[in-house]
Amino acid sequence: MRKVFCFYLLFILLPFVSAHDGYPRNFNADVLHYEFALTINDSTDRIEGRALIKIKFINEADSISFDLTGINREGKGMGVTSVHSGPKDVKWEQEEERLLVFFDNPVKQNDTLEFVIEYNGIPADGLIISKNKFGNRTFFADHWPDRAHNYLPCIDHPYDKASVDFIITAPDRYKVIASGTLVEESDLVGNMTLTHWSETVPLAIKVMTFGAAEFAVQLAGNVNNIPVWSWVYPENRKEGFSDYSVAIRPLEYYSRIIGQYPYKKLANVQSKTIYGGLENAGTIFYSENSVSGLGRAEGLIAHEIAHQWFGDCITETDWHHIWLSEGFATYMTSLYFESLQGKDRLESDMTSARAKVLKYYEKHAKPVIDTTITNLMDLLSVNSYQKGAWVLHMLRHDLGDEVFMKGLRLYYERFYNSNALTEDFKNVMEEVSGRNLGKFFQQWLYTAGQPELRIWHENGKKKGMIDVYIEQKQEHLFEFNLELLIKDASGEKIVNVIVKERVTKIMVPSMNNVEIIPDPNVNLLFK
Repeated sequence: MRKVFCFYLLFILLPFVSAHDGYPRNFNADVLHYEFALTINDSTDRIEGRALIKIKFINEADSISFDLTGINREGKGMGVTSVHSGPKDVKWEQEEERLLVFFDNPVKQNDTLEFVIEYNGIPADGLIISKNKFGNRTFFADHWPDRAHNYLPCIDHPYDKASVDFIITAPDRYKVIASGTLVEESDLVGNMTLTHWSETVPLAIKVMTFGAAEFAVQLAGNVNNIPVWSWVYPENRKEGFSDYSVAIRPLEYYSRIIGQYPYKKLANVQSKTIYGGLENAGTIFYSENSVSGLGRAEGLIAHEIAHQWFGDCITETDWHHIWLSEGFATYMTSLYFESLQGKDRLESDMTSARAKVLKYYEKHAKPVIDTTITNLMDLLSVNSYQKGAWVLHMLRHDLGDEVFMKGLRLYYERFYNSNALTEDFKNVMEEVSGRNLGKFFQQWLYTAGQPELRIWHENGKKKGMIDVYIEQKQEHLFEFNLELLIKDASGEKIVNVIVKERVTKIMVPSMNNVEIIPDPNVNLLFK
């Protein structure tokens, strides 16, 4: 995670507020639009950049700042050459990780200004310039979590969303893909090509993107008038088109159960991302080895497409609420496979996820929402993915399918193209269910661990009855519903038990040879 510096000038001039994730927010200003014009080449890794940033000022301000990595000891980073606002030069200072811009006269409340920043350098990170597995040179933006400012001046945090244009000038052997829709593709002198993509939907900087490589491109199909494209390396063209064509199915499924897809295209791109997949809005990057020709990428593709709704369209306001992105995408993927293969597939997914959660907890006794984390990469954990998915699974079981899905749809509608925190999601689910869910969210998201149960039975005082005991062994008591499958000589039945004490006792009619199976339908996270 980038260091948070003490900007004494800014503290004098602007009221910055740091939320739980430590990022200094400037609530005086809102970025409305970015235009990034970049020139890339084949002789060096140096890029030439021109960023136009349109900002609305919420309150009067004397200055503004952007995240931008300066040139380091290794010679990597961006060096600013000029900053303009309209025809005027403006005063600026470049620090190690920030660009500070000062105004001669205070900007008034509700004023809108455009700043043009010209700069150049070798990206320290965030733009991967390398060779792909076939030995061909490629350029791929890789912004998550806060790596974009290594080559783009921006607000490198998901709380501030803006529309974006990418105008990429590159050698003409490259095809360029980026966020949004294609506006222009023109040949220039000197064997160069200019490609302009424009996204009018507000995005967090972490899911804005562009890529330049030698690509084979195919239209896989359309879903509700949304074109679904496959961008793959020419050397594995047939395999890539086959593997990525499956994207049509999860796109159709999520559109049907949640709401309209928020972007005007879906491009699935073979790339050099450091991740297995990166959910860039409308332009998903997958690792280059995701292409096999064997159809192995469907789960990965379904996960990244689910992010278009949860993570991209609705974006977490603070990093520590990332389960709203990763937990949702993980569970939506399981719902997708449940729709194709039935309940057994869902139970298999949740059983596997439960085992991962329990194993993770042995070494990391932390809650899902853990504000002690400072390295953002550490947020990519079982807690965010599998335990986040389990929270949704248990909420679905508690509320019922109809109410649960109604809540997801309302949550999507209410925070469409905006930001949300866990409290916002909780409030929506309370609204649709008519229930107070404070305890549910507190124990599963803000409390470390899960129930650790000891279950046994004894012969009851009454003939034909047994006493069943459920003991919570962990320190913090949870409150939950537990299903018990009781098997005996007469057959089997399911008993539902409300557990909230240290030891809960119930009496059950039973005959000889009793077997008790807890949670037979895989609805509870427990050990």
